[in-house]
Amino acid sequence: MTGTTGPLDATAWDRRYADPAGVWGAAPNVWVVQELGALAPGRAMDLAAGEGRHALWLADRGWKVKAVDFSSTGLEVGRNVATAQALGENIEWIMQDATAITPEPGSADLVLVAYLQLPATQLQAAVTVAAGALAPGGRFLFVSHDASNLEHGTGGPQDPAVLQTPAQVAGWLRAAGMSILSAETRTRAVAGKLRPALDCVVVAQASPGDNERNRA
Repeated sequence: MTGTTGPLDATAWDRRYADPAGVWGAAPNVWVVQELGALAPGRAMDLAAGEGRHALWLADRGWKVKAVDFSSTGLEVGRNVATAQALGENIEWIMQDATAITPEPGSADLVLVAYLQLPATQLQAAVTVAAGALAPGGRFLFVSHDASNLEHGTGGPQDPAVLQTPAQVAGWLRAAGMSILSAETRTRAVAGKLRPALDCVVVAQASPGDNERNRA
């Protein structure tokens, strides 16, 4: 949910996450629930985790989660909720920039990247490195505001430089050696808005042996 470039840096996100009302709410994104709800729990990395709503949801379903974000305040909000819900042992909160992660190959059965707002070059690099964390057969879920949302949707960033198309993201993941299960623009209803939001949703899977090649 956070990135390093543009008008909002880590300090700005710290200020936003300090608001007692919260930023994103407690409920997980609809596409996260739809795509991941039936998966057997394992090891997950939630990249740009923000306040941890997805990490908390995954942990509650039995996943062991590494929640990564560059906002210390956002991570502290999530950590406090995890403690209150007795989920603290299932989540490791890691303060690190999404563009500077160095995950261990094969260390995750699931990588989630939801609404990480970066220019294409930086986002591709972050997605590619994150994909390298997957064990053979692991699942990758990418969710963001679609490029078409700027003109035809509602909400989201107003800077086209941080908006993607499904084909664009699918290309990055194919180049990283992954199989694309689906890549599409999806319509998401937004409370109080006449127009829906348009999201870029890409689901991919690591092929057997991918991480062995990454180690070579």
